Amino acid sequence: MTALPQPKASYLTVADYLALPEDSESRIELQEGNLVMAPRAMPEHQASGFQLGFQLQPSLPTDLWIAPDVDVNLELVPDDQPATVRAPDVAIVQLTAMQRVRRERGMLRASEVVLAVEIISPSSRRTDSVFKHSEYADAGIGHYWVIDLDDGFSLTAYHLGGEFGYVGAEPVKGVFETDTPFPARVDLTRLLPDGER
Repeated sequence: MTALPQPKASYLTVADYLALPEDSESRIELQEGNLVMAPRAMPEHQASGFQLGFQLQPSLPTDLWIAPDVDVNLELVPDDQPATVRAPDVAIVQLTAMQRVRRERGMLRASEVVLAVEIISPSSRRTDSVFKHSEYADAGIGHYWVIDLDDGFSLTAYHLGGEFGYVGAEPVKGVFETDTPFPARVDLTRLLPDGER
């Protein structure tokens, strides 16, 4: 078992977070300078994220890239302040951002994320629908999708609505189609092998 990172006396910045050792057994995020740890996602959770990416890939513009479960600095505070770093289950980011991260060995920034997607787990329902919902909106991520595998495979699409944060449509079951932030069609029943629940 991997040893848990020892907490510092102060809250963590992005640089502190990047300096932590990798942990293959836990999912680690940073919320206002505090480490938030959870077990790695269950296979159905990871498989549905992969299937979503597989369905989105053909319609993705050439200047965008699919980045699953990758750290994103939400840029809510200056670099020397207690930071918030989240790892969306699937992120659609600018290709230039992926190239920058590879060059710099850094981290994606919220300003480079076009779409963040969270797939709700039993242990993440409140985090995904409340905390991340407001954090992603505050960070200026234009589009946020929440997929609920326990609600008959539903997808709720949110977009920034000015000072009001995210504005959401009704949850969609079956096939989800959109023109924004890029044209896409997702057959939600194909996210897992057992189809509709």
